[in-house]
Amino acid sequence: MKTFSLGTFSHQGGDRFAGMCIGDRVLPLHALYTVALDCGAEWPANASVLDLLEEWDRNLIVLRALRERIPAQHTCEVLMSKLRVHPPVDLPRQVLCTGANYRKHVVDLTLDMGVGPQGLEGPALRKWAEDMMDERKAHGEPYVFPKLPSAITGAFDSVVLPATTLKPDWELELAVIIGRPARNVTRERALDYVAGYSIVNDVSARDLIARTDYKMLGTDWLRSKSAPSFMPFGPVLVPACFVPDAQDLHITLKLNGQTMQDESTADMLFDVARQIEYITAHVQLWPGDLVATGSPAGNGTHYNRFLREGDLMESSIEGLGSQRNACVGPLTPQPV
Repeated sequence: MKTFSLGTFSHQGGDRFAGMCIGDRVLPLHALYTVALDCGAEWPANASVLDLLEEWDRNLIVLRALRERIPAQHTCEVLMSKLRVHPPVDLPRQVLCTGANYRKHVVDLTLDMGVGPQGLEGPALRKWAEDMMDERKAHGEPYVFPKLPSAITGAFDSVVLPATTLKPDWELELAVIIGRPARNVTRERALDYVAGYSIVNDVSARDLIARTDYKMLGTDWLRSKSAPSFMPFGPVLVPACFVPDAQDLHITLKLNGQTMQDESTADMLFDVARQIEYITAHVQLWPGDLVATGSPAGNGTHYNRFLREGDLMESSIEGLGSQRNACVGPLTPQPV
């Protein structure tokens, strides 16, 4: 089976274009348009990845046929390293994030923050937290919140640390890209609605999540999650047919060369299918929408080490590629 991924790219200063990626080679889809038409394509010559997702079931068949006709070398191919890499879906209509979805991550947070029954600490507190997570997995529901698409940036772009936070934190996550309109989808059929998978880093301002001025308001996801560049996305979208098991992928994030997150998607409390079932019970999903499925253990909160200007995050998820994001200081406010 010949595999491929999809992405959005540009030459220096040029227009963005959709590309079929084979390893580190990018083949612009517009350069393959004549062959694509022979394979049954009905998309326009300048189709974006989102255009392809709008009729994903039909277009995937054409893309797989197109892949079979691409030789080992092609005159139109460009190395990905020679291109500007944009988010593969640019921009999704909706971004939804599942929080507190990895068992070890939530247990560690419970211990790190000292949350739990009064008097419990150490192994007893850990046992309480583990039992609570097992109960939640068996009988609870996912916890999902929206994040603004304007937070999205490319897989190799800088993350701008705003002056509003002292505790910006990393959260590497498996991303799910939707390939069909989805509403009231059952868990058994949920994966039929997944076009593919990618990588996101749900960067978060930890000190801005909880509202302290009026605690009954609870969490404030707008100010803590949606700053520009707070969601590196990509580099590519890997079709779901090339990902044998989304619940068995290795996730790694390094900060300045030191491994901070090193986990498996198997530690999710609620798997991808259950998340889609839950989300579509409440809202409408559209092709190209992005679901970030939660972050595993090893966030900055656990280490009491948060992102600083000059830091470098290097992230990867098995089979989906890698990200490399430098952290830069806040932009100087511009006069209105």
